[in-house]
Amino acid sequence: MRIAVIPARGGSKRIPRKNIRPFAGRPMIAHSIAAALAADCFDRVVVSTDDAEVADVARQHGAEIPFLRPATLADDHTGTTEVIQHAVRALAADGPFSHVCCIYATAPFLTPDVLRAGLDALTGSGKSYAFSVAAFPSPIQRALRIRPDGAVEPIWPEHRLVRSQDLEPAYHDAGQFYWGTAEAWESAAPIHSPLSVPVVLPAHRVQDIDTPEDWVRAEYLYAALQQAGA
Repeated sequence: MRIAVIPARGGSKRIPRKNIRPFAGRPMIAHSIAAALAADCFDRVVVSTDDAEVADVARQHGAEIPFLRPATLADDHTGTTEVIQHAVRALAADGPFSHVCCIYATAPFLTPDVLRAGLDALTGSGKSYAFSVAAFPSPIQRALRIRPDGAVEPIWPEHRLVRSQDLEPAYHDAGQFYWGTAEAWESAAPIHSPLSVPVVLPAHRVQDIDTPEDWVRAEYLYAALQQAGA
């Protein structure tokens, strides 16, 4: 059995009520739920939340709310792995589960085909996890820092004169989904490690949404993609 777990706590300081705030005409979390349901690779799509309003919105858009997450797992310091472990243990009587996919509630650019690609990457690799990544838009080896006196300097001066095409490509976590075996989640095996395989996404389908500025950028990008039919 394969399940999707969408963590969606009620609190959010930088963007209040972020998980259910309207985005492109529907609550933010509805986009993640729709992608999971349309992927047609899950036996269950579950939302893990501590918040009654979030639970109601999730139900309205087709997700299950078989439990409410305890407040001790809904603070600013609780990690994703702990939330998934709690969900799997809460649903243990309905198992066993072979694979569990954590899908972030703020992933409006996630599409069903990418979720299926993640499952294929995981099962075909023999690894513990598969998750979305994207390339940094410019070489991180050319990164600059601003010094206390206001001047700039390279963080890695040894790369200052190296051609960009000769620098190793670098990737960042795209923050959309994390497929994993049930055993990996249960044992809290590290995700950002050689236990994982990447699912590389194009940059135009990736946008962190942590600040009001991120939100505005995401809305513009989403609207452009919809207009282009992409």
